[in-house]
Amino acid sequence: MCTSFLCLENSIQSIYYNTFMKKLQILVVCTAVMASITISFKNNNKSDLYATHYLEKLNQYQSQQILLLQTIIKAQAQNPDELKNLKAEIGLVRKQLKGIDFWLRYLEPTQYKSLNGPLPVEWETEVFEKFEKPYKREGAGVTLAYLALEEPTIDKEMLSMLIQKSLQATEVYKADSITQHLNTYHHFYLCNRLFLLNLTAIYTTGFECPDTSQVIPELNHMLTEVDNIYGAFNESFPEQALPSHYLELYRKTISFVSQQPKDYSRFDHFTFLKDYINPLFVLNQKLILEYRVVSKSNVDYALNKRSTSIFDKSLYHGQNAKGIFHRVKDEAVLAEIDRLGKLLFYDPLLSGNNQRSCASCHQPTEYFTDTNGRTALQFDRLHTLERNTPSLINVGFNHLIMLDGEHITLQNQTKAVITNPIEMGSTEKQIIEKILSCNDYKQSFKKLLKHTPQESEITLEHLSSAITHYYSKFSNYYAPFDDAMDRKGILDISAQRGFNLFMSKAQCATCHFVPQFNGVKPPYIGSEFEVLGVPSDLSFKALSPDLGRHKINPATETHRAFRTGSIRNAQHTKPYMHNGSFPDLKTLIDFYDGGGGAGRGLAIDNQTLSADSLHLSIQEKVDLIAFIHSLDEKVIFEKPPLGLPISKSSVFNQRKVGGDY
Repeated sequence: MCTSFLCLENSIQSIYYNTFMKKLQILVVCTAVMASITISFKNNNKSDLYATHYLEKLNQYQSQQILLLQTIIKAQAQNPDELKNLKAEIGLVRKQLKGIDFWLRYLEPTQYKSLNGPLPVEWETEVFEKFEKPYKREGAGVTLAYLALEEPTIDKEMLSMLIQKSLQATEVYKADSITQHLNTYHHFYLCNRLFLLNLTAIYTTGFECPDTSQVIPELNHMLTEVDNIYGAFNESFPEQALPSHYLELYRKTISFVSQQPKDYSRFDHFTFLKDYINPLFVLNQKLILEYRVVSKSNVDYALNKRSTSIFDKSLYHGQNAKGIFHRVKDEAVLAEIDRLGKLLFYDPLLSGNNQRSCASCHQPTEYFTDTNGRTALQFDRLHTLERNTPSLINVGFNHLIMLDGEHITLQNQTKAVITNPIEMGSTEKQIIEKILSCNDYKQSFKKLLKHTPQESEITLEHLSSAITHYYSKFSNYYAPFDDAMDRKGILDISAQRGFNLFMSKAQCATCHFVPQFNGVKPPYIGSEFEVLGVPSDLSFKALSPDLGRHKINPATETHRAFRTGSIRNAQHTKPYMHNGSFPDLKTLIDFYDGGGGAGRGLAIDNQTLSADSLHLSIQEKVDLIAFIHSLDEKVIFEKPPLGLPISKSSVFNQRKVGGDY
């Protein structure tokens, strides 16, 4: 291979030569490292076949990348117009990548963005942002290379760089820190779990496949290659092997996909998930427990190995609803925290004027949203807030809270609202004084102090934690769609068609990921933000002036970006968008179908939603709405408390349950 590269020397223009030689040096080192690793693995008889299979596939992928880079360099030097014809070559590289995606996504997710990054620049908003500031990552690899070929003018240097960065990232997967995982079985079941979750949420949606005609062919290839991985693993680890009933169902999955249309918009996503992927996930979860699989990766930070379905509300956690009471396990104590949280939720003592409560804007019977208009009233009772009131149901399935991701915990968000001058207008000192003037609150929270040894006195953290514990229980209910996926119910055929559209032609699932249909995708450790070009109103004369995420993390990519919320219970949570500018689902779907703000002629350079029309028919929109309705959860709401704790102050005792406005 090196000889074939050297023979190009005379035909390569001098402007490319130095860059080319650097690439050659990298490839020579690659070959040497590959040889040494292969030899070391052959000394380990137990995992020899499995590890060798991994290295062979990785080498094939790298070879395909080298061939692509060779073609790019040759075209740059001899005939740049030929670059436009490289989509087929990129497709071959993508095919090799999909054959080993099973390992690559899990073993080194950071480097994976250089192999198949869907965006040129991403600002990470992962769970780890709870411990560090957001940071910028630049993408590279085959997806961006394909998109580069679709530009009116191809940036030749950029095209080479995207593949070279991908080659460099591939080398990381040969490092001892990565390959050592192949000596045990633990990583395999965790790789497999992520693989199944990605089959659910990403691989069939076109999220990272720029040529949607290749989504299903790539899926077919991937499933077959993973079957070979299964075989190599079982031979190397017979005591922790995949059982025959798993393999039988998996091969039925391959058969099902092979008989489906190649057009991903006609693919039966509903049956694929219900009858094949979710049951496989259930089996894999059982094996993780049976084999006592141990994780050493941050990829598994949020996932729960005891969840019994992809559509189990315990699949992953984004927030700790208990807050300061996180140590409490006793059901009787939790019931008392819930009682106090409910009282506080309806108690206007938390506001500066004793007339406003949490329930003022988050009305429980309205799925914890506000129904008074586009946005709720401000504290002054005259003006309205800048943003629409989001539902509190399922809010815990986000790692960042608020539409701009300002808060990392539910408790911080609660405290911020209570002390915000234009929302509830109080201060921490006032709140504590007023709450402790009520004997019920004072004595009850004093008893709870033993469960929070880090705090010796009652604080706003105790109050906010009780509130978040109270309302979070309403996130534990399921919808008809969930029941259908778990084979506990039958879904209307229109809703099934709507789901299939949602996952394909309508492109909804590239931002709203299964199972919460929010912006948190596998492995569920990050929150996605999107730029949609939301207008100030339906006249579409101007963009909303709200800068969104940019206020928290100023960057070009975050300008007017907002966290992708869940569409669960959407029928009950209108109006929509951050400013409440869309009154119903039909108007909202028309907005997406028309290409967002850019599609309506608004000037927005960084819109992440395609400005092209989706060309949805009237019936397709009806089916989409039917699917969205199938996500209405069967929430059992509670009646407001009959009264509130009595205060020593007679003035405070004039307050009303839920407040005045």
